[in-house]
Amino acid sequence: MSIFAVEYVYNPDQNDLRAEHRPAHRAWLQGLVEQGRVLASGPFTDGTGALLVFSAETEADLNQLVSQDPFAVAGAIAAVKTIGWNPVVGAFRDLV
Repeated sequence: MSIFAVEYVYNPDQNDLRAEHRPAHRAWLQGLVEQGRVLASGPFTDGTGALLVFSAETEADLNQLVSQDPFAVAGAIAAVKTIGWNPVVGAFRDLV
């Protein structure tokens, strides 16, 4: 398994859409936490987006998974950036 950092960018005009789908989004994330697929997730304090840390076999697997997020399905994410991440210090260091 590899670790990936995923950045969601939010459009401020879609706050209501995200609020509508937030319960399903968080339930989806919690299910992935229980499977060990999501290691951490949370919004940026300025409301511009969120950072999610995933464990996935490949970036293609990760992209397939992210496309199932209720926020993605509803069109509530303006942009997604994914990048492999190699934590060398801290809580996630022993996972790679």
